[in-house]
Formats: sequence, structure tokens, C-alpha cells
Amino acid sequence: AAIALGGPLGNCPACDPLTRALAFTCRKPVVVAQAILAAQRRGEDVETSKKWAAGQNKQHSITKNTAKLDRETEELHHDRVPLEVGKVIQQGRQSKGLTQKDLATKINEKPQVIADYECGRAIPNNQVLGKIERAIGLKLRGRDIGKPLEAGPKGK
Repeated sequence: AAIALGGPLGNCPACDPLTRALAFTCRKPVVVAQAILAAQRRGEDVETSKKWAAGQNKQHSITKNTAKLDRETEELHHDRVPLEVGKVIQQGRQSKGLTQKDLATKINEKPQVIADYECGRAIPNNQVLGKIERAIGLKLRGRDIGKPLEAGPKGK
């Protein structure tokens, strides 16, 4: 026979004579502990279950792993456009007589995108770099950064 705490019989600590199971929900931990000890002394199987964080507002708890991640020394970050590329964009834009806003309009991007690429704050995007390369006529990717862009085959 097993003792189940938190059963359907409410707050009644009466034993069911057929199953010899004690089923009750009691708010007093001393009474519960005494019932468990008495059942163990009689040699009965005792089954208890506790709700995790019952009665507490612990929907979002901080685990040990979160704290470990906070203490982690290695910083993970995205690669940024090198300053060399930013300077090439700026020189190419100025040699064509374009402002950042003019270049942005020409390649259908926001002026802030051009400013970010020139300052080295932008995360490299090959589509944007390709559009800037074609607009200023200088290579921005690969080994020959700053060299004139060769007119390659257009289309597919």
C-alpha cells in the first residue's frame, strides 16, 4: 500500500481501509511529516511529490549555466568591415564627387549604411559591398582592395 499526499480526499487524514492509502492535502508540514514517518515505521511504501516553485513567482529563474555564461571570458562578436575598406569607399565616393547620401540613393540603401561601412561599424554584407563596388568602380573584396574594378560579364 502507498501513501499519496495531495489526493482527492481534501484535508481528511483518514486511511482508506481497502487500499491502506492515506490521501490528504495538509498545509501543516509537521502533520505531513508525522504521517510520512508513521507510514514508514509500518513498512508501507511512501510516495511524495512536491510542485517545483509552488506558491512562488519563479517563472524565469536564473540557472547555474546562465551565471557561468556571464563569467565566460571569451567574447563572441560579429566581424566588422575593416577600416581599409571604409577608407577605400570614402576615397572612391569623393573621387566621383558623391556625398554619402548620393551614394546611398544610387545603390538603394540608407545613408546610415554608407556611414557605417566607412567608419568600420557595419557587418559585411556581400550584396551591399557589391553594389558599392559597382557604384564607385573600386574593388572592396578579396586581395586587390582599392584596385579599379574590371568590367566583368554582366547577366547570367
